[in-house]
Parts: sequence; C-alpha cells; structure tokens
Amino acid sequence: MAARIAYRRIYEGASPQDGRRVLVDRLWPRGMTKEDADLDEWLRDVAPSSELRRWYGHDPERFAEFRRRYLAELRDARHREAAGHLRDLAATDKLTLLTATKDADHSQAAVLAEWLAGRGR
Repeated sequence: MAARIAYRRIYEGASPQDGRRVLVDRLWPRGMTKEDADLDEWLRDVAPSSELRRWYGHDPERFAEFRRRYLAELRDARHREAAGHLRDLAATDKLTLLTATKDADHSQAAVLAEWLAGRGR
C-alpha cells in the first residue's frame, strides 16, 4: 500500500498519477479556489487539532514531538472516523494527501502518509 499513498503541496496542481486527492488541512489554503484545488475531498477532521497546529508552528525542530502528539490524536474519538475513512480510500485507490504547508515533509500530510502505510504506529 505504501506506493499508493503520496503527499504534496496543494499549490503544485493536479496530476493524472494522483488518484484520489484529499486535502488534510483544517483551514482552506490561502489564494486557492475550489476549482483550482481539483479535490475529491476536504477531510478537515483528520487534521491536527488547532491547539497542536498552533503549538507546532511548522518549526522543523518540533517535528518529532508534533509527530508523536499527532499520532496520539489520530486515536482519539474526534479523529478516528476520518482516519478510518482515509484508510478505506488508501485500500482501494491511489491516494494523494494535500497540504498548503510550505514544507510538506514536515507536515501532517507526511505523518498521515507514513501512518497509513503502516510505518507510523
């Protein structure tokens, strides 16, 4: 399943290799129209809590702790249904997780891709 899950910035635009395109940010990307986003879904409920997102502030030095806290959040009731939905999507189709974050490698999309591929548990 790992090769079927990708992540990248939403601003890069759609590709035929994307499969299902799912935005995993809590907030809508600045300057992006719904038409330009070319999304299949916007799954806000799988995004990190507002508190965790603010604490992290996209500081790469905090990424390891962010990852740990976010993985814990994925097990809570608020995130469980959305996370399960992503698992279902990943089991049946190529899945591209999208984020507006400038550093996609240090984002919730990267953590989710790893988790969905079974390497983040």
